[in-house]
Amino acid sequence: MLDIRMLTDMPPETRFATGVSTDTEEGLFMANTGLELRWVAISGGIFDWAIYCHFSDSSIDWITKYGDKVSHTKNIRHCVPCDDEALLQYRK
Repeated sequence: MLDIRMLTDMPPETRFATGVSTDTEEGLFMANTGLELRWVAISGGIFDWAIYCHFSDSSIDWITKYGDKVSHTKNIRHCVPCDDEALLQYRK
């Protein structure tokens, strides 16, 4: 579980988690395509963080630069379980 201490200890631009999920209401719901999405969680420069995603045939490097930002709390916590304090640091 991501907490504020872990977040403040990370160097900026650290890719600290990645995974795949389906684009469905039960998974990482973005456009309801039913396809597989790859996501990557990255720390920012001021103890913030964000998750980006795209279809699973995209590379992690590509997703980091051009992916869609995950913005809904349910989807954020689906990818990276986090406490409330770390969630407040999410870059929306």
